[in-house]
Formats: sequence, C-alpha cells, structure tokens
Amino acid sequence: MGEFPRLIRPMLAVLAPELPAEDDRFGFEFKWDGVRAIAYVQGTRWRLLSRNDKDITASYPELAELSELAGRPVVLDGEIVAIRGGRPDFGLLQSRMHVQRPTDQLIRTVPVEYYVFDVLYLGDELLINRPYTGRRAELQGLELAGAHVQTPPWFRGGGPQVLEVSVESGLEGVIAKRLESRYQPGRRSRDWQKVKNVRHQEVVIGGWKPGGGRRADMIGSLLVGVNTDRGLEYVGHIGTGFTEAMLRDLAARLRPLARESSPFDTEVPREHARHADWTQPELVGEVAYTERTSDGRLRHPSWRGLRPDKRPEEVRLEE
Repeated sequence: MGEFPRLIRPMLAVLAPELPAEDDRFGFEFKWDGVRAIAYVQGTRWRLLSRNDKDITASYPELAELSELAGRPVVLDGEIVAIRGGRPDFGLLQSRMHVQRPTDQLIRTVPVEYYVFDVLYLGDELLINRPYTGRRAELQGLELAGAHVQTPPWFRGGGPQVLEVSVESGLEGVIAKRLESRYQPGRRSRDWQKVKNVRHQEVVIGGWKPGGGRRADMIGSLLVGVNTDRGLEYVGHIGTGFTEAMLRDLAARLRPLARESSPFDTEVPREHARHADWTQPELVGEVAYTERTSDGRLRHPSWRGLRPDKRPEEVRLEE
C-alpha cells in the first residue's frame, strides 16, 4: 500500500526531428495543444496542478466531474484543451488560462476538456515504475469519459500513419513513448519523443516596442529571449499574432515590470533596442515560427499567448 502522493511532477518529452526508427518499440499518441496538468482525486476532493506546481483547480470547475468518474483515489496526467472546429485551439484556451474564478458565461462559451493520457497512482498503488503499456491498460480500465473528461487513444506502432492523421486533422503533432518506459517525474527523457507539425517555442519577454498607426499608444511588438549558457539570449521580436485584448492584457502586465536597462545578456539589434521599453524577464509566452536563422533568431515568429504554467528559468531552445 502506498500513501497518496502530494506531488508528482510531469515527465517531459524530448523534441525530435523525426519519428523513432524502432517503430514497433513505441506507442504513439496525438499531441494536444493545451495546458499540461496533473489531477489528484480522492473521493470528492480533487485538485489540478500545472507544470510549475501552480494550483489551477479553481480555473476549471467543470473538471470536477473527475471525482465522479474516477471512483477511487487516482493521480492522472493529461492536457487541458479548449475545442473549436473539432480540434484543440490554444488561442481560445487563453481566455480561460488567466481566470481564477471564471463566470458561468465564460464556462459556457469557452468550455474545456481534460484529455487523460497516463495514470500515476491508482487505489493505493504508485504506478510510475510500471511500463507505459501497463499504465495505459490501467487507464483504459478506468473508462474515464464524460462531458469534460476524455481518454484519447494510443497506437502500438504505426507512427507514420499516426503522424499523417495528425497533419490531416490540423493537430500539433505526435508523442512517441517507448513501450517499456517507466514514468520519470520531472525529467525530460528520450523514452518520450515529440514530433511537431508546427514549430513552437517558449520565450521570455524582456521588452517591447511602441506601436504605430492603429497600434499607436499600444504595444507594437515584443522583444523576447531564451535561456542559454550565455544567459538570457535575445532571439527576436514579435509583431504579429496579437488581438487587441491580448495587447491590452500584455500592457497591463508589463508596466509594473518596467526597468531601465535591457535584461538580455546578448546584444539586441540597434533598430529594436533604440526605442525599446525594457521589462523584468518574468513573463513567459509561446510563439510559432518557421525556422531559426544562422545567428539564432526566430524567423517569422507569431504570438500564440502567455504561458502562466511555465517559469522563466525553464525556457530554453527546443532542440
């Protein structure tokens, strides 16, 4: 018998350029474009913790049905998503991520679902040392399916076909998980590999430039960086992908973080540094981009939204 866990940090996947060659030694899951969360359920008590151990239970009250569906003490790993057009929409989820006490109207207009893909504790047993296939079997046995909770399928082998379906369905990519892999809390392991259809990168906001035209008196673009061996390295400026609501929210969050000098440990190009307003590097966001240039800049970056579930010190280039 094992004591109910207080904290199990999520296992993380390594970004891979292509699917693993040993297809028959891996299970494949679709990669969902949402927020990672560990769910702890004991009877009527339940809570959700984000990847940076933040309690986000109050933000998603509709997921209380986990208590009814589980039937016994359980710790689950999964992704919170908002669905639009039949697939997860990260931009839509943004309107829920920062709200600690959502109104009934917001819950109705932007409902979320919890896609469960792993079980880490069940009944009175810690399962992290069981192989992936054993944990998935236990998860399937729970039959977690409700109005806001789903258990997406996994596929033994057949990675190229799963990846093709993900492309056709407009999904973010696939996760390849070694069949015999144990769950390694808080660690990034090649036992789990993610292959993305679209390149995404977490970034730390270090400054912003005023806008012009329709964005006069507003944020025009963000100056962003990632952590490297050289410190916080500047990787580009982002001027697209924003809604007016995003810009207003960013302005309100960045003003209290103002500072006199650049927080970057590498040089920011003069044309961007000249009129920049610098900020403490405390806010994390996510961008989509096409490729990285030879000097490490993100080419054609587009803003996707803030990531309150990530800490600035966690942000590094995805290799």
